[in-house]
Amino acid sequence: MTHVFPPAAEPTLPVVGSEETVPIHRIYCVGRNYAAHAREMGSDPDREPPFFFMKPADAIVPSGASIPYPPRTANLHYEIELVVVIGKGGRDIPAESALDHVYGYAVGIDLTRRDLQNEAKKTARPWDMGKGFDQSAPCSAVQPASKIGHPADGAIWLKVNGETKQSGDLAQQIWTVPETIAYLSGFVTLAPGDLILTGTPEGVGAVVPGDRMEGHVDGVGDLVVTIEKA
Repeated sequence: MTHVFPPAAEPTLPVVGSEETVPIHRIYCVGRNYAAHAREMGSDPDREPPFFFMKPADAIVPSGASIPYPPRTANLHYEIELVVVIGKGGRDIPAESALDHVYGYAVGIDLTRRDLQNEAKKTARPWDMGKGFDQSAPCSAVQPASKIGHPADGAIWLKVNGETKQSGDLAQQIWTVPETIAYLSGFVTLAPGDLILTGTPEGVGAVVPGDRMEGHVDGVGDLVVTIEKA
């Protein structure tokens, strides 16, 4: 059997200290998983279970890249996140064994066309064009959990042009990584190569062409991405 045209290249992420790469299967994102960010977005973090949205696998952008300012928006926002890389799939995974399914961790930025997302919220329509657009998922190289363990606390921050915009601690997450994996796996069968972006602390804001974003998670690594000048 042959394809009618060549298949798209498989999105991958490099593994720190290795020639191997992680093939990306799906990208899940947790909404409003830090209380202060939930409040700044107008929600009550104490009343809702985790919810999820998705980005296409080929939205991945490697650290060090320059990306164009996306079309159809005048309000592009950054959201720094801890990324969980699933290495062993499963369905209805108990929280007590969820970390056994984690291959490693990375640093990610959930780029958001906030004006499109806000309009979708007002009209009760899907967020896809506000969240799942081209090059909307910058991500660092993957740190294997076998080398760094499973970070449950530690600083997470983002700077724009050297100025700190977001600053928090992984311990401030409403839903921990094991709880998030357990809950998500009740809806879908997780597979190796799935990524879970675990939410962002407060301080989200806009970037413009020429801005340089630096993201960091203690024990995991750093991520740098630049919005191309107009």
